[in-house]
Amino acid sequence: MKPTLVACEESQTVTKALRNVGVEAYSCDLLETSGDNPEWHIKGDVSKILNMGWNAIFAFPPCDHLAVSGARWFKEKIADGRQQQGIDFFMMFANHDCPVKVIENPIGIMSKKWRKPDQIIQPWQFGNPFQKSTCIWLEGLPKLIPTKIVEKGEFYISPSGKKLPKWYSDNKNAKVRSKTFPGIAEAMASQWKEYLI
Repeated sequence: MKPTLVACEESQTVTKALRNVGVEAYSCDLLETSGDNPEWHIKGDVSKILNMGWNAIFAFPPCDHLAVSGARWFKEKIADGRQQQGIDFFMMFANHDCPVKVIENPIGIMSKKWRKPDQIIQPWQFGNPFQKSTCIWLEGLPKLIPTKIVEKGEFYISPSGKKLPKWYSDNKNAKVRSKTFPGIAEAMASQWKEYLI
């Protein structure tokens, strides 16, 4: 069986979960991996390896110019072309002919620019007590089934009255904010392994 590509993942959270159930998976990112297995990581431009005959593609394209959380900068990003670059990068995965794909992104403009996601999931549905609305677009895979419903975690109310998950407001590091929660990664691996091996 051909291997599975986990695109735009430096943390190897999903890659390791897949490996743990017997899937030959490789992460790819412009950054060095912060995971423990550099031998499973391809450092470089994912577009250069996208057509290498992968069995499945798990794509986590950057959401910097696509997520509604950054809507106040959209006008500027549209004007200078950054938003279109983000759309084009996302659509590179959407238009790829690999028969088994998952694309993940927070709530953003791709629901209108392309199509609505197949599913919106939360970490608290998979044993991690945090709120983070996560869209997934699927091809050749069934929807994820929640594994363990837990509390949604604490929230922070800003001086302006905006309500944010406390874990999100406490973490200013974009790399930390974008990392896949372990419960979701484990559910992906356990529920989808039969489509990947």
